[in-house]
Amino acid sequence: MFWLRFGVIIVCVLAVNSLLKVLLRKLLKIEKVKKEVFSPNHINELHRKIDKGLRIFSTISLISLYTVLLFYYEDFIYLFFFALTAFTILDYIISAFFEWKYTLYPKQSILTITEILVIIAAIIIVVQFNLLGPY
Repeated sequence: MFWLRFGVIIVCVLAVNSLLKVLLRKLLKIEKVKKEVFSPNHINELHRKIDKGLRIFSTISLISLYTVLLFYYEDFIYLFFFALTAFTILDYIISAFFEWKYTLYPKQSILTITEILVIIAAIIIVVQFNLLGPY
C-alpha cells in the first residue's frame, strides 16, 4: 500500500508541476528551452564547479549523517530526509541563480523556483497529513 500511495503522490506532484509550468509560460511569456533529461545542464564553468562541489559535499555529509543516525540515534533517522531536502533546495536555488544571472533566458529561473516550491509544498503536505502511513 505504501508504494501505491507514493506513486500517486509522485504523479500528482508531476502533474501540478507541469500545469504550473505551462500556465507560467503562457502568462509570463517564457520561452521553452530544450534541456536533456538526465544531463546536468550547467550554465557555465563556475556553475559546474559549484554544483560538483555541492554534490560531493552533500554526498559525504548524507552518508556520514545516515551512518551516525543509523548506529547511534535510530529515533532521529527522519533528520536524514530533512538534510536531503535541504541539499535539494540548495541545488535548485543555485541553478535558479545561474539561470537568472548568466543565461539569455533569465525568466527560466522563475520556473525553477516554482518547481522547488511545488516539491517543498508536497513534502510539507505529505508529512503534515501523514499520507504515506505510519512509520
